[in-house]
Amino acid sequence: MAKPADVSTKRLISLAPNNWVKWVTKIPDIVAGEILDSQFQWISRESDVLISVESQQYGKFLVLNELQLRYQTQMPRRMRAYAALAEEKYKLLTYPVLINILQTSDTEIPTSFTSNIAGLRAIQDYRVINLWEVDVNIAFQQPLPSLLPFVPILKGGENESTIREALQILRADAQLNQLETVLAFFATFVLESALVQEIMRWDMSVLRESPWYQEILREGEARGEARGEARGEARGEARGRREELLSGIELALEIKFGNSGLELMSMIDQITDLQQLKAIQQAIKTVNSVEELRQLF
Repeated sequence: MAKPADVSTKRLISLAPNNWVKWVTKIPDIVAGEILDSQFQWISRESDVLISVESQQYGKFLVLNELQLRYQTQMPRRMRAYAALAEEKYKLLTYPVLINILQTSDTEIPTSFTSNIAGLRAIQDYRVINLWEVDVNIAFQQPLPSLLPFVPILKGGENESTIREALQILRADAQLNQLETVLAFFATFVLESALVQEIMRWDMSVLRESPWYQEILREGEARGEARGEARGEARGEARGRREELLSGIELALEIKFGNSGLELMSMIDQITDLQQLKAIQQAIKTVNSVEELRQLF
């Protein structure tokens, strides 16, 4: 059975840092150096991975890698802040890269931050990489082992045979075999959970220990709370709490089971008992199929 693993962004990128920085910057002669401390005392959040690099053409500089499970509207401002803080701390120019993992909408994602106050402008460009637009063959051919766990959500990587190929590569390498938890997590977005369990040949409870899994469930609960609070102001506390739970359940179902999960909402919408709705929301985290969840209510 697979065991919980270090699946942090730093761990993923450190598998092949040279190939990684060549890919994100498109600078052929770039050479990765040390992965630096990316904690900045002025802000509470830690930028994902900051790498010192060197190129004959551009000399020494930094590559700042910011991975987001989903794009958020505050990212342009955040990229400006991270780039500036990195340059201030290490006295080197910074090449910022924003990598978005899961597609949220068809809205075009900006590649720069701009502001203007009384004629004084601030501009920060950064490169955007949307993983759903990245050809899956890149992960196998370059090679980019850091991308192998993301194969199911790469362009052309949603089929079972490709996911099995990625799994074989991960399991054959002592440095990579623990990353199958991440691969399994993203495989559940394109395959039924039962099939993922069959492919991986281990208990899906391991998947629920993945920080990626926990993050996306927290996102669903937080978004549901935000929607419920907004509606609750107009509809009363009890009704607002119900709307909050329904919104969180709807998002969690869509995230975990896709359209088949959303089909349950017509039944769940009829439930007025808040405790039962809370139980359903918690159950989504542990069930492996829509049918298993249906049996609970």
